[in-house]
Amino acid sequence: MPHHSRSDYLIAKLTHMKTPYRNIYSVLKLNRLIVLTVIVCTLLSSTFSLWMAFTTNKNALNSAFAINTDGSIIPLKLVSQKENFAVEALAHLEQFHNYFYNIDASNYERNLKKALWLGNSSVDNLYRQKKADGVYNRLLQYSLVQKVLSIDSNLNEADGTYSFTTTTIFEINRGVITDTYELVSTGKLIMVDRNFPNNPHGLLITDYFENTLKKIQNENRKK
Repeated sequence: MPHHSRSDYLIAKLTHMKTPYRNIYSVLKLNRLIVLTVIVCTLLSSTFSLWMAFTTNKNALNSAFAINTDGSIIPLKLVSQKENFAVEALAHLEQFHNYFYNIDASNYERNLKKALWLGNSSVDNLYRQKKADGVYNRLLQYSLVQKVLSIDSNLNEADGTYSFTTTTIFEINRGVITDTYELVSTGKLIMVDRNFPNNPHGLLITDYFENTLKKIQNENRKK
């Protein structure tokens, strides 16, 4: 009888003891809970950050702020984007016409190479036509100096398409005679990726065409 009592006591004691396996199971369960909590918090934090970034960017694109004369802050819609486009477009056109027409025997290759970066195949085709017609050979042969005096461009917008008309006044110095010409050219502008320093304005001239060329005056004619 005492023998059975002792056995029952040992069995009961072992039954109520915490084994190492039970401890490991509890730790794994706790770790899984912690990992799930971290994942959920991370997802919530990322979602909130993305939403804040989107909202901030949207607000920045739709409005800007300026200081009034009385010191108050005025919210402004970014209509100025069109104004900035016009400024860059005019600068782009002036740069192109300077490169393409302001040439002499020493710089024409360098200038024309820069001009070709600012226009598409229509500009390249015109350059090839002038080359085939011997324009640049005469520039070298007679040491001609073609100098741009003024560039006046007008922009037009229709259904998101920008076209231009440019009047370029330039003179050709032939040594003894200097002739002045007026060139009216037309084309369109499209937006492309900026390429520094080749195309800093991110615009490209398309459908370029020399409409009219006329002599407007003769000066410095030696007797």
